[in-house]
Amino acid sequence: MEINNKLRALPAIERLLSVMAADPEIEHYPRELVTACLRQVVTSARDALREGNDSVASQAALIIQAKSLLKKHTQPSLRRVINATGVVLHTNLGRAPLSQRARDCVTGIMEGYSTLEYNVASGERGSRYAHVEEPLCQLTGAEAALVVNNNAAAVLLVLSALAKGREVIVSRGELVEIGGSFRIPDVLRQSGATLVEVGSTNKTHLTDYEQAIGPNTAAILKVHTSNYHIIGFTSQPNGTELAALAHKNSLPVIEDLGSGTLVPLAVGGQTEPTAAQRLQLGFDVVTFSSDKLLGAGQAGIIAGKRQYLTQMKKHPLLRAIRIDKLSLAALEGTLMEYSVGEPARDIPVLSMLHSDAVTLKERANRLKERILEQKTEAMAEVIPLNSPAGGGALPAAVLAGFGVAVCRQDMSTAHLEKCLRERDIPIVARIQEDKVIFDVRCLLERDLTDIAAALSSIS
Repeated sequence: MEINNKLRALPAIERLLSVMAADPEIEHYPRELVTACLRQVVTSARDALREGNDSVASQAALIIQAKSLLKKHTQPSLRRVINATGVVLHTNLGRAPLSQRARDCVTGIMEGYSTLEYNVASGERGSRYAHVEEPLCQLTGAEAALVVNNNAAAVLLVLSALAKGREVIVSRGELVEIGGSFRIPDVLRQSGATLVEVGSTNKTHLTDYEQAIGPNTAAILKVHTSNYHIIGFTSQPNGTELAALAHKNSLPVIEDLGSGTLVPLAVGGQTEPTAAQRLQLGFDVVTFSSDKLLGAGQAGIIAGKRQYLTQMKKHPLLRAIRIDKLSLAALEGTLMEYSVGEPARDIPVLSMLHSDAVTLKERANRLKERILEQKTEAMAEVIPLNSPAGGGALPAAVLAGFGVAVCRQDMSTAHLEKCLRERDIPIVARIQEDKVIFDVRCLLERDLTDIAAALSSIS
């Protein structure tokens, strides 16, 4: 059949529309949307024929494709996934899952109006930042605190408020890239400050900072290496020395803690300093993320001395980078877990990071049993695994755990993984040694049942 004849053989849109109109599954969709989906699948079929595809799509096949497109219109692109990668702070999967208390706080705010910028006691306008400033000060020992929409914005605000038009001293070993090709020198440049590099990649001494201080110096900035780890012939002055040098010269010393934590962490052979510890060493301002080791939604936290935070609160940039009400609710709920709850148990990130080998092996065995109970072609075995913390946090930590390796003789591993990934609730796993690997560290009990059911439904 010639190409023109094949094109003419495709069903007309009106014919397809009349068939779909009789389908009770289609009744609740607007006619305009159904028509648009049909046009899309017919156009794709025409393109395929022009590109050399010999087969003409049948009417039934085109209707199935159109129904699939319609379904996508009722299913959000941003939706829950099952994280079977073992990476606790998986950036692509939304980083930290929220605690129950944090979820309750978000739900309560979503359902109606709120006290976002309303002071109930006075009946007048309030500050959105007041909801979290007091708990942040209690947990970090800071005099004042402020929250913006992420940590890059926090660093930008600090430098814009304290160093615009002047110089900021930074060690060459700390000029990090924080993700998406976004680098500390870029942030400094955007703030209007001038970068003064000191030391070398692996070694920076206190005298390097001292010699760089001049009449146009505005601050010393330290960047915690939260997303990489340098070992070997290295050195950096300790925080106490750096703070003393800055204060001797009447300069503020700022630290970008990156991932940040409110409680001491020793995980997988690596430790992480808390915001409180750094402030106690003499740092005037610290910034850190809230959606990583802290375990809340996305936000950037600034904590430190009141004299510097006051300048930031008055800066016009603050409005452009302010935190929204849902992220603020998630943060307030999470901070409550630290203040009145049991964070190691109730905050998912901390619970997952501290999961012990016995617990993880038991969970892996339960997953294996549920998979085998389905009586499918799947073969499953429990295996030991190592996982990273993820999210630019604890880069040297090795999280030892367990998972389940699955393969099927009747299909390729790549196809099996793809089918799991393309479900309504995607299951994101790893491939290793030609097997699909389900690391159980980040799995809830309901996830075990869902994974087993998913494997039994794939054909």
